[in-house]
Amino acid sequence: MGADRSGGPRENQADKKQVSRSFGVMALLGVLLVLAGLVGLVYTGVATLTTMFLFGWLLLAGGVVGLLQAFQSRKSNYFWLAVIVAAINMAAGFVILRRPEASAEALTMFAALLFLTGGVFRLVGALVVRGAHFGLTLVQGAFGILLGFLILSNWPGSSLYVIGTFFSLALLFDGLSLIALGMGARRILGLVKDGDEPTTTDGAAAGAAAGAADAAADKAGEPDKVREAAEKRRSEDQEQSNN
Repeated sequence: MGADRSGGPRENQADKKQVSRSFGVMALLGVLLVLAGLVGLVYTGVATLTTMFLFGWLLLAGGVVGLLQAFQSRKSNYFWLAVIVAAINMAAGFVILRRPEASAEALTMFAALLFLTGGVFRLVGALVVRGAHFGLTLVQGAFGILLGFLILSNWPGSSLYVIGTFFSLALLFDGLSLIALGMGARRILGLVKDGDEPTTTDGAAAGAAAGAADAAADKAGEPDKVREAAEKRRSEDQEQSNN
């Protein structure tokens, strides 16, 4: 029983250290993402080209994987549909890798139209429904329309920085979220560990006090009733320390 009690807290502390180390790695990854986002906001042109190359390679790799999966399940009814989708992904990835600037212009145009249509739908929906978040939906719709017009007014020159800016902002906010999550989780683990230590100390102190009482009873030659009372008190102290 004593070996189980001594081994349990050690295992718990090892698990807590491992979990704390994992959250520390998460926070470090968040710091790297924040630095990458800040660099991308400074060099938006480089960030745009990097984003396009990453997007092209992802499409190309996804097309190859989809084509392999299609041939593995070639007896299914959706074989030719899977082959067509994989071929389109591979062709799109190849075009983006060959012409990243033109692809960035096309994606910037698509993003501007998406902002415009989304803003119009939000604006009309807010005016028609007039729900609880009427003001917020109205502001979001107006902001989407304004952003779409700003991108289209400077197109195709805006394609040099729009995609890179959005990608850098996404990295920045994702990194901040990871840092907050990792640091908050490590702080909570630290509080839990600090709360477990006094319990162990109290249990050891209670056991030492009970042992001292038994030793004093034996030395003084007290009767069995006094010894039984001491043992009963020791068991009560151990139950309180375990609780």
